[in-house]
Amino acid sequence: MAELTKEEIQKQEDFEEEIVPHLDAMYNFALRLTSDPSDAEDLVQDTIVKAFRFFSSYEKGTNAKAWLFRILKNSYINNYRKQSKQPNQVDYDEVSEFYETIRADRTDTSDLEDKMFRELVDDDISQALEELPEDFRTVVLLCDVEGFTYEEIANMLDVPIGTIRSRLHRGRNLLKAQLKEYAEKRGYKED
Repeated sequence: MAELTKEEIQKQEDFEEEIVPHLDAMYNFALRLTSDPSDAEDLVQDTIVKAFRFFSSYEKGTNAKAWLFRILKNSYINNYRKQSKQPNQVDYDEVSEFYETIRADRTDTSDLEDKMFRELVDDDISQALEELPEDFRTVVLLCDVEGFTYEEIANMLDVPIGTIRSRLHRGRNLLKAQLKEYAEKRGYKED
């Protein structure tokens, strides 16, 4: 086994200091993009590998979270394009698992992560977010859930700030329309 050089050790230390604190936020964003815990983990892992590989291009002390989210978003887009070009495939194990779940009268999930995510965001809200077109959903999640500024989002997605403002406005209006009944059931009234 080869010993690491001082430079390699320093790279690892810098990487851990700058990148590791953002793992939870990356996973949450990936989960919202993919709607699947396993896919979200894969996406975060892919992002970390790319971030480490290109860490020398990262300027230490700048916004690591925005840099990581841009890598994550680009990886998600690239994976989506790759999958959309492949013909549909059916996995026998998935079909048999699905059959077993619909056969049962009641299914309990012991997946704590899944339960926690569902409790944090009501099903109606999650459904409304998932139904938004991807461009709008991404901007709404990055701004309203993750707390990025318009400028940071524009840099991550490589689009003008005006486009970000437009997508955010339209995305919020679509959410408002979808969640009107939800809000009325809970006693909220439109001014």
